[in-house]
Amino acid sequence: MAKRDFLSLLDFAPEELNQLIERAGTLKQEFRSGGSEQPLKGRTAAMLFQLNSTRTRVAFEAGMSQLGGHAITLNSEDTQMGRGEPITDMARVLSEMVDIVVVRTIKHADVIEFAEAASIPVINAMTSLLHPCQLLADVQTFEELRGPIRGKTVAFIGDGYNMCHSYINASRQWGFNLRIASPEGYRPDSQILASTNNVTLVDSPQEAVENADLLVTDVWASMGHEAEERDRRSTFASYQITETLLDQAKKDALFMHCLPAKRGEEVNETVLDDPRSVVWQEAGNRLHSQKALLEFLLG
Repeated sequence: MAKRDFLSLLDFAPEELNQLIERAGTLKQEFRSGGSEQPLKGRTAAMLFQLNSTRTRVAFEAGMSQLGGHAITLNSEDTQMGRGEPITDMARVLSEMVDIVVVRTIKHADVIEFAEAASIPVINAMTSLLHPCQLLADVQTFEELRGPIRGKTVAFIGDGYNMCHSYINASRQWGFNLRIASPEGYRPDSQILASTNNVTLVDSPQEAVENADLLVTDVWASMGHEAEERDRRSTFASYQITETLLDQAKKDALFMHCLPAKRGEEVNETVLDDPRSVVWQEAGNRLHSQKALLEFLLG
């Protein structure tokens, strides 16, 4: 059987993504009941993190352990890549030693190059272009609370960066309507936008959230854009998520953020703790959706 990679939501068929969400729910129930099923006993994941991580790293490490496997986390200083070893050489070496590799890096081209050289599955744990693992948790969370996301309206407010790009791909795969409000000059990639008819660019956050079922945002200066943080605060000031903005969505609308959040910037000081915010459940579901992904890719 040919190996599979998860570099983008588009790497899986919609029915496979739904299978992952369903399996994540089952794994969550087993976790809460103290289940001990360990289908990945004896399997090892190598995790190459060239960028900081909390939720992604902990979810993959804990997930491998709970499934009976083992995870090895390496940053740039821990590998010979930091001393000039080519990506393709590292991919071939790890393919001889471990069963799956999880990669977090800025350049999306790097994770593609790694996956093409590796003979084992590779997971994109975030690049500057995409963050597909987060969308598994987000869809799982929405469907746990509100049922199927197909046909619903999602408002993405803020930087048209990797999270926004993955929401565009998700709208295509799960069949929901996506409205995006981003400042001029910070809108999503035009080629990714052109890949689906499910997305509408709007002029303001207020227009985006009208009758929306779900509101989503991300930090204004993602990894790699730290030097622009001061300028971005001014540009994005009118894109902050507040309770008043949430009030303009449907009464039962939910709010999500991939975290970490900067209170006082893309969210005000209190909205994460609003009853409509499900960010903690969303974060917790990273564990179960990523366990389902590992299990799927490792058979």
